[in-house]
Amino acid sequence: MSSGSNGARRIASVLRPSIANPGVCRSCQEKTLGRRSYAAAATNTAEISSSPSSTTAFPVIKPSYTINAGVLLSRPPQITRDLTPFEKAYFFYQKRLNERLALPFTKYFYFKRGTPADEDWKRKIRERQTAARDIGKYNAYADDAWNDELLVGAAESEPDHQVEMLVQDAEATVNATSQDTSKKEEIPRPFSRMTEADQQGDMKSLNRALQRTLYLFVQSKDGYWKLPSSPIEKEETLRLAVERTLAQSAGVNMNTWLVGFHPVGHHVYNFKKPRLDEANGIEHRGEKTFYIKGRIMTGQADLTVNTQGLKDFKWLAKEEIPKFVGLTYYSNIKNMLADR
Repeated sequence: MSSGSNGARRIASVLRPSIANPGVCRSCQEKTLGRRSYAAAATNTAEISSSPSSTTAFPVIKPSYTINAGVLLSRPPQITRDLTPFEKAYFFYQKRLNERLALPFTKYFYFKRGTPADEDWKRKIRERQTAARDIGKYNAYADDAWNDELLVGAAESEPDHQVEMLVQDAEATVNATSQDTSKKEEIPRPFSRMTEADQQGDMKSLNRALQRTLYLFVQSKDGYWKLPSSPIEKEETLRLAVERTLAQSAGVNMNTWLVGFHPVGHHVYNFKKPRLDEANGIEHRGEKTFYIKGRIMTGQADLTVNTQGLKDFKWLAKEEIPKFVGLTYYSNIKNMLADR
């Protein structure tokens, strides 16, 4: 036999594998092909019944999914993010390095040696040990000025500590130069990054986790948490469906802005057992939800007049969401969520 015939046999065996071929998996070998529970769009009942190999006419069952419109409503960060421990130590080191190298104070240009002003300057330096209160006890002119790195766990690296030291220094300066010694001047402190809602753990408040993006989640009548969604009605676009869903679920007491007209992600939920509608020839497989991104400007969610039977709502950051939703649901929506 020629080599060409052998090559043709090998190609034929690849295109049409034998049952005994060990390269075919067991599931494919043992699987018996039966009637499918659905038909393609090009196939109709007449074609099935007129087939010479068909003895019984089966009804055409079309698979179907309920299409939902969902909204990814978020509140953007209000303040800068928290610094990492490495960033805190690095910025603190740069402050001390700047104190030692870049900004040496030429005191004799301002204070003549031996004058009362020179002695007063030396006394203040001895008391403060530094020209900048926010970098801790550090003398840039001492023999150990080279030791300007921060020890692990030192409080001087914390921004709150640095702010407090600067405020205390400003208060001391103001009170020392004030003509009225009967009352003590107080410098207003900056607002804390931790709000009252953070301290109380109020997840319904928008005035919490100011450095993070918060997302609106609602609790259905069945008790599970999800992003607001509802089925798209007839002759309704996705954008209009999202606007209606937002009003019906979280109320109209919010000033919101939808970012676009196209979905940023989707979630597919398959029923454990398909629901057959024999009257219409439809087999309901599950739900497909498409989400449009939105922003809340002002206002707050209100479920008192919702028409979806919702029980509760929360504003959650990305790292808080897995505590309330299922693993599959979170895996489908996590790529829509901002890391910050």
